[in-house]
Amino acid sequence: MSDIAATPAVPVFSAFAAHVDAALDALVAAGTLPAGLKRAAVTVEPPRDPSHGDLATNAAMVLAKPAGTNPRALATALVAELEKLDAVTSAEIAGPGFINLRLAPAVWLEELRTIAAAGGAYGRSNVGGGTTVNVEYVSANPTGPMHMGHCRGAVVGDALASLLEAAGHKVVREYYVNDAGAQVQVLARSAHVRYREALGEAVGEIPEGLYPGDYLVPVGQALAAEFGDRYATAPESEWLALFRTRAVAAMMVMIKADLALLGIHHDVFSSEAELQASGKVDEAEAWLRAQDLVYDGELEAPKGKTPEDWEPVALPLFRSTKFGDDQDRPIKKSDGTWTYFGADLAYHYQKAQGADALVDIWGADHAGTVKRIKAAVAAMTGNDGREVPFEVKLVQMVKLLRDGEEVKMSKRSGNFVTLADTVREVGKDVVRFTMLTRKPDAMMDFDFAEVIAAKKENPVFYVQYAHARICRNMKKGADEGFAPSAANLDLLGAEELDLVRLLAQFPRQVEAAAAAREPHRIAFYLHDVASAFHSYYNLGNDRPDKRFIVSENETITAARLFLAAQIGQIVRNGLALLGVAAVEEM
Repeated sequence: MSDIAATPAVPVFSAFAAHVDAALDALVAAGTLPAGLKRAAVTVEPPRDPSHGDLATNAAMVLAKPAGTNPRALATALVAELEKLDAVTSAEIAGPGFINLRLAPAVWLEELRTIAAAGGAYGRSNVGGGTTVNVEYVSANPTGPMHMGHCRGAVVGDALASLLEAAGHKVVREYYVNDAGAQVQVLARSAHVRYREALGEAVGEIPEGLYPGDYLVPVGQALAAEFGDRYATAPESEWLALFRTRAVAAMMVMIKADLALLGIHHDVFSSEAELQASGKVDEAEAWLRAQDLVYDGELEAPKGKTPEDWEPVALPLFRSTKFGDDQDRPIKKSDGTWTYFGADLAYHYQKAQGADALVDIWGADHAGTVKRIKAAVAAMTGNDGREVPFEVKLVQMVKLLRDGEEVKMSKRSGNFVTLADTVREVGKDVVRFTMLTRKPDAMMDFDFAEVIAAKKENPVFYVQYAHARICRNMKKGADEGFAPSAANLDLLGAEELDLVRLLAQFPRQVEAAAAAREPHRIAFYLHDVASAFHSYYNLGNDRPDKRFIVSENETITAARLFLAAQIGQIVRNGLALLGVAAVEEM
């Protein structure tokens, strides 16, 4: 059987990775290569310059040194093996030893059939091997509704979770509820003001330092209905903990509802307060002391001008300098309460017990804590005999614009743009896709007018319009009696095959984006697909013979409609990973 169609269900890049592997096996059997060489760094990917061929492999470059030979000599032997494949029309050595392959058109036509056969599953793989990845994202303080400052991290985290699942990982979506810090004490006091207000007291302007937002009015009313005036004049010590618990619970109901508007649902909600109450943080400290990773010592004086009232204080310090941090870090404050770092240390240790890898999505304002928490996780999991890879992805803030003017956000002042209002104004799909149109660590403008503008410069519109155009053509073809068919795909020419080559990259894009923890790559790729489709579509304006529907030629129309259907499938599959629906009409 020809190798061109021997494994039609395997995407072309995976199929040729297997062909390269088999060719290397043949060289080992012939004695050209030594056995046992590690091949993890061998890649098969599109060449940077499409004019160089269809596929490129670095096999000779990465294996020559450990094999004790030079890259070009190894490339020559590998080319001889690869040229035996029916699918390869030419194999050329470039530069110091890269190999460029040109493939027979039948390979790309078979890939179209593979896309059609796989449908919504095309692009999914088992490269993750079922390993469990815990992705923690959003984790906004439970002190009010979600605002647009939380949105980008929420979308990045959720899209990454879907991407990892598509690459064959089991994923735990986690939200860490920061309900043990000073901010929830402020929330409780703010709720108490609204509680007294609900009882009929004229509270006037909300005191400075408390949360003034009207979102706490229903919380106060619920507290009044439950407790009457029992705590209206009671000392804070009698109601603070109770009101904190009730207010946090109400905020989490609100937050979950806001996230649901974006199509986001977490598997696990972990409470910082419950973690501390369970003694897990104390256990982590004891374990770290036993490993000589925590000791009692004095903090260094602040850099620069030392405050007049600064005094050295003995605190339990984690040896984070041992793992690349610039100084050891306290896990407790001078009053004995846990630092954020101390609580986070125990939290991540707990997470690591049930996962093979951890990924946190944090705001860029937390960049200063990345080194120390990564050091802590490396210490605890490495010394425990089971190192768990841990990555932190930083997400920059989003600048909101309306009519060209920046919209300021401040939860404490009660003046902020809620996520819910934004989703209702522009739509879930627009919000989600827009948040992935830039790398997460790059600043982003979100202009309420621009994100819904029907123009090429708007990537959301551009990709959605490509899918809508395809649907319109498929409907027009059906109305005229044409049906997509793979029977005559060999009628497709060079321009059409270029489209197929781009579609065939989707599975490797998914795997690469999952491995790099970068879901924005899928948005970028979809934009490339949309651009290629629109360019081809526009050929028909000047060349009627290049239209998808050529009324006088049923066979070419059937083949092009089949191609269009697979372009649409790729767009749908990619958008689904991003949590975005593919529209059929615009």
